[in-house]
Amino acid sequence: TVRKRNYYKDVTAKTAQEIQTTPYGMEVADCVINSMTDALVEQSDYFARRQNIAKWNVENAVLKKGIALTPVKFGISFTLTHLNQAGALVHVYQDGTVRMNHGGTEMGQGLFQKVAQVAASELGLDMDWVKITATDTAKVPNTSATAASSGSDLNGMAVKLACQEIRRRMADFLGGYYQMDANEVVFLSNEVRIGRHVLSFSQAAKICYENRISLSSTGYYKTPDITWDRIKGHGRPFYYFAYGVAVSEVVVDVLTGENRILRTDIIHDVGQSLNPALDIGQIEGGFVQGAGWLTTEELFWNDQGRLMTHAPSTYKIPVVSDRPAIFNVSLWNNENREATIYRSKAVGEPPFMHGMSTFFALCDAVASCGAHYPMLDAPATHERLFWACERAAYGH
Repeated sequence: TVRKRNYYKDVTAKTAQEIQTTPYGMEVADCVINSMTDALVEQSDYFARRQNIAKWNVENAVLKKGIALTPVKFGISFTLTHLNQAGALVHVYQDGTVRMNHGGTEMGQGLFQKVAQVAASELGLDMDWVKITATDTAKVPNTSATAASSGSDLNGMAVKLACQEIRRRMADFLGGYYQMDANEVVFLSNEVRIGRHVLSFSQAAKICYENRISLSSTGYYKTPDITWDRIKGHGRPFYYFAYGVAVSEVVVDVLTGENRILRTDIIHDVGQSLNPALDIGQIEGGFVQGAGWLTTEELFWNDQGRLMTHAPSTYKIPVVSDRPAIFNVSLWNNENREATIYRSKAVGEPPFMHGMSTFFALCDAVASCGAHYPMLDAPATHERLFWACERAAYGH
């Protein structure tokens, strides 16, 4: 309730009276966190579960439950402004196949799939026609890091611009070739339709090639409307914000500190999703990683300053059994007000912050052990949870 009272207001109509700014001077013109919170409170049955948990904790001395709701507002863009740029190189071959390269690195997050979807959409093709080669600065130079959750935003837009240029050249030529206006040339379902004339995309590409129309283009995109004075700490460092809300329920064994995530419900804002399956997977994975960061991933250095938790054998990362027993993730239908790629929003790092709901649910569970505030530090390892339960119960 305290958090919600301090939310920015949801933006429905932009008036002078409704302008809200961050502490660093950026206008918040896309807020949806209040309506998302209301929706998740209802979907997760939050208040009824909190009452049931309070009853459970009175009746059970060893296993204590906790629940917490936490919001996320995450700015998207590199705060080092010059990194907000991307290039792409797209080739259409005379057999109609498309090969492209861009500045983003695929590391399992689905970037190549999303960018290939953009190319296929722009040229009216099935995905089978589009291939992406590994990132190579010999083809696309001066690539920005694939970071800041901006891979799809930047590289998807660069590929879109390159494909649009190739499509424009083909439409201009084919329109003249068939004595039609270029605006009447439609790329759809692996075909190019020019009035009543219908060509396969392969035929159209071959005709353009034989008439010396360039079927190769570069695309370049830079994020607009961002300015940031790093010295003053003032400006608009982000193009937009991504929002999300999570509710987690946990149980703690007060005798050992062992714990489980019983249930997590998440609503996350990805704008008009480029690929809902990938986005849900990113949200699920980001949450589990965030929960691990705040519960098991404890760094330890020896007396000589050497990091002892240097590998999975010594550093406890979350595994599949650490995921919530009940895990509900849904996407918030919210078209991005900024002109991003197909009005989507980034979905890399923001879901990581949903792991905070786990930590605060553990705090809630430990607090039920007694009258004293437990002062639980992160990461909330089994040992720290045990001693926090002792402090809550006995005040020492």
